[in-house]
Amino acid sequence: MTAPPLIAAPARSVEKVLVANRGEIAVRIVRACRDMELPVVVAHSAADRDSLATRLADETVCIGPGAAGRSYLNIPALVYAAARSGADAVHPGYGFLAEDTYFAQVCADAGLTFIGPSAEVIALMGDKIAARAAAASADVPILPGSPGAVSDLTDALGWASRIGYPVVLKAAAGGGGRGLRVVRKAAGLPGALADLRRAARTLFFDDRVYVEKLASAARHVEVQILADAHGTVLHLGDRDCSVQRRHQKLVEESPSTALGPARREEICAAAVRLAARIGYVSAGTVEFLLGADGEFQFLEMNPRIQVEHPVTEMRSGVDLVQWMIRIAAGEPLEFGQADVALRGHVLECRINAEDPARDWQGSFGRLETFTPPGGRDVRVDSHAYPGYQLPPFYDSLLAKVIVRGDSRVEALRRMERALAELECAGVRTTREFHRELMRHPVFRAGRHTQDFLDRYLSPDGGLRVDPEAGSPPPEA
Repeated sequence: MTAPPLIAAPARSVEKVLVANRGEIAVRIVRACRDMELPVVVAHSAADRDSLATRLADETVCIGPGAAGRSYLNIPALVYAAARSGADAVHPGYGFLAEDTYFAQVCADAGLTFIGPSAEVIALMGDKIAARAAAASADVPILPGSPGAVSDLTDALGWASRIGYPVVLKAAAGGGGRGLRVVRKAAGLPGALADLRRAARTLFFDDRVYVEKLASAARHVEVQILADAHGTVLHLGDRDCSVQRRHQKLVEESPSTALGPARREEICAAAVRLAARIGYVSAGTVEFLLGADGEFQFLEMNPRIQVEHPVTEMRSGVDLVQWMIRIAAGEPLEFGQADVALRGHVLECRINAEDPARDWQGSFGRLETFTPPGGRDVRVDSHAYPGYQLPPFYDSLLAKVIVRGDSRVEALRRMERALAELECAGVRTTREFHRELMRHPVFRAGRHTQDFLDRYLSPDGGLRVDPEAGSPPPEA
C-alpha cells in the first residue's frame, strides 16, 4: 500500500523572537537568534532587569515584579510584550509556560508563532494517562499499571495488588516529585492517595491519579527527537539522566553506559515511532526507564527543549534551538537519520546555587567572582557574571558545564579538569559535590542507577564509597 502524499506545512516566516523565559536558557535562545541574524526581545521581570539575557538582547520588555506568578507566568503580559515589541514568534524555553497548553493556544490565536509543538500535542503529552495510551498504540513498551485513573481507594488497592508492591501513584496532569508518591506497602496507600489527590487538585487543577509499577534500580534514559512539519522524524541519540535527587536531574551523559548497540537502536526507534504517531513537530524528548534486565518502558515525553540539550548538541553538532526556530517557521530538516553523526562521549554537570551540606538549601546573593572553565571540547551555558545578583524567586540552576571526550574516560578526565577551573564566590554551589561524583567508583564504572544518591549520599552532602546497606550496586 502506498502512503498518501504529505501535505507541506504552510509557508511562514519568523522575523523577530520574544524570549518568554530567563536564566541560562534565555541566554541560549538569544545567542541562537543572534547567530541566525534574527532580532530578539527578552521579556523579563523587575528582578532580572540586569540579567545577562537582557544585556545581550536587541530589546527588553519588563513584564512584572520578581514573583514568577506576576511575570514569567503572566500570559497577558507576555502577549502584550510581543505586541509592543513587534515580535511575531515566542520561544518559551523550558519550565514556566513551556508546556502550558493554554499559552501555546493563546499565542496561536494572537497570530504568534509558538516555537514548539502544537497546543494539541502538548495537551496529549501533558496528560500522563493519555501519553501512556499513545505510547502503547505506537508499540512502545509501558510500565505495568492501571489503564486509566483509579476511581477510588478500593480501585487503587486492587491495581496495586495486581501489579505488586512497590508502586508509584502519579498525578495524570503533573510530573516530577510534586506529582507522584511512592508506596511500598498496602498500609501506606490510603494516605498517599489522599495526599496526592489534594496536591494534584491544588497544583494541577486535576485530581486524577493512576497506579504504576515502581521500577527499582532502574536507569533513566531519554532520546532526543527532532521532527519537522513535512514528515521527517529523527533521533539524535540517547542521554542518561540517572543521577537524580528528589527526581531532579544533576548529571547527564551521552551515550548511556547501560545500553548496548542493539538495545540502543530499539529504544531510539521506539521514540521515533511515538513522535511520528502523535504528529510531533519540533524538538522533544522521550524518556524511558531501563530495568536491570535490560528491558525499557516509556516514562513520559517532554514537548520542549530540555535543560540537558547541550549534551546532544556537543555529540551531534546539531543546533537544536536554531532548528526549533527554523521548524516553527515551516522549514524542512536539511538532513535525515543517516546523516546524523554522533561523536565521542559527553558529560554535563548542573551547577546549582545550593549548599549540599545544608540539605541542598538554595543560596542567593551577589556573585563576587565567576570564572567559567575553558579549553578544548568544554562548553559552559550560564547567565552568571561577576557582580550578578542572584534573585531568590527562581530555580537555583547557575551554570551547566558540558565536556566532550573521544571516550568516557577522557570525558571524565576533562570534566574533572573543568570543574577544578570553575570559580564562583559569593554563593554556595554544588561544584564540590560534582567533583566528588566524578571520582566515585560506581559512577566511574558507569553502574549507577536512579537510587544512586539514596544509597551513597551522606547527611553532610558528600558521597560514601560503600552503600549504607553494604550490598554492591546492581549491574546495569
